[in-house]
Amino acid sequence: MDPYGDEKLVELYDVDNPSGSDHDFVRALADSLGARKIVDLGCGTGLLTRTLAVGDREVIGVDPSPTMLNYARRTPSTVTWIDGDHSAIKATGDVDLALSTGNSVMHIPDLPAALTTLAGALRTGGVLVFESRNPEARAWESWTREATYGERDTPVGHLTEWLDLIEVADGRVVFDAHNLYDDGRDDVYRTELYFRSATEISDALEAAGFAVQVLGGWRGEAFTPESRLMVFRAEKA
Repeated sequence: MDPYGDEKLVELYDVDNPSGSDHDFVRALADSLGARKIVDLGCGTGLLTRTLAVGDREVIGVDPSPTMLNYARRTPSTVTWIDGDHSAIKATGDVDLALSTGNSVMHIPDLPAALTTLAGALRTGGVLVFESRNPEARAWESWTREATYGERDTPVGHLTEWLDLIEVADGRVVFDAHNLYDDGRDDVYRTELYFRSATEISDALEAAGFAVQVLGGWRGEAFTPESRLMVFRAEKA
């Protein structure tokens, strides 16, 4: 099932998730590496992916949501779009930079398998970068109707929105996102996220053959136990 199957909400995705410090970080990293081939896992609407496709770079965007990718394809670019999850990435061993922004790795149940696949795609010395929420910050505690209820006018109409926390167990967090339109239709989308510690993710990266650096944000902040975000920059050994 496509978790982003509503085209109206996909149209709002870039509005709610605009280009920011994460995009700046990745673009600067691609330039500093002289990256000629880039893979973006969980590329979504392709907002960042398209900006990486400059000159003669080969850029591949991979996402499990056909609706997201159909939206991405509407804007002309040289990006190759692939429907699928990490298993759709080939072990070519020639990728300079792999990335997964927007907390995409938190949607992956088997992170070690995904990291092994990405390692197979990267060349020796190639870099993988992604972020994940720090479970110590316990962000899910604010994902309640009382804390998230709101209304707004959008390009797809007036929306009333809120989150309902469904389950928290062993690092797995399940919540429903409600999108109530003025015609009374309430589209509910269930999301399952995996909160992993810095140690757990670092260990999985090292097991996949990476040397790991952990940052506390996309502006290069030092990571501390109190950091809300964990940014991983991993180089294939």
